[in-house]
Amino acid sequence: MISERSIATTTHGRYLAIGPSEPGPAQLLVGFHGYAEDAETQMERLRAIPGSERWHLISILGLHRFYQRRSNQVVASWMTRQDREWALADNVAFVRACIEAECAAPAVLVFAGFSQGAAMAYRAAIHAPGQAGVIAAGSDVPPELDAAALRKLSSVLIARGAADELYRETAFAKDRQRLSDAGVPVRAVTLNAGHEWSADLTAAAGEFLAQQQAKSGK
Repeated sequence: MISERSIATTTHGRYLAIGPSEPGPAQLLVGFHGYAEDAETQMERLRAIPGSERWHLISILGLHRFYQRRSNQVVASWMTRQDREWALADNVAFVRACIEAECAAPAVLVFAGFSQGAAMAYRAAIHAPGQAGVIAAGSDVPPELDAAALRKLSSVLIARGAADELYRETAFAKDRQRLSDAGVPVRAVTLNAGHEWSADLTAAAGEFLAQQQAKSGK
């Protein structure tokens, strides 16, 4: 008879980091790519955000790497439905280690994710030291996060492309309501885009970062 078991092991994760262009209060922006993307893709999105040059940027590659069939490029995902709870714990611990290695006590902390990475941004934020902001594009709030968990977020920008078939209007409206009901300041924007990180989203993200900086008084 086959018995299915799980065992903890040690693996190495990969992330990219860029320091701020000038000294000042520690402001940390952490990025999470979508399914079958890489850390370089999300880093370019972060760098394009207006004002991000004044932030310490981290772009984290998902632990589950594989080859993109067409290009043979190494890409990654954050988890599958198999051993999901273990993967969640591994991912949260991995993100925490990246933050501690780069900027252990940021004055301002924001997590930004696209598609599958948006769910990771929420999960990382609720496990962060202190309150953190979230920029979430193209994916819904993880179902396991209740109102008590969501209240740990300082504020959230959620974005959906009007033509996005993967993140539908009904889910978008439900997320906005869930966050509002939890008492989280939320800005919900609908963009003239599909399932993508668009130029309009980049501009909205820049406004969000400026607001987070202003709220902190830094």
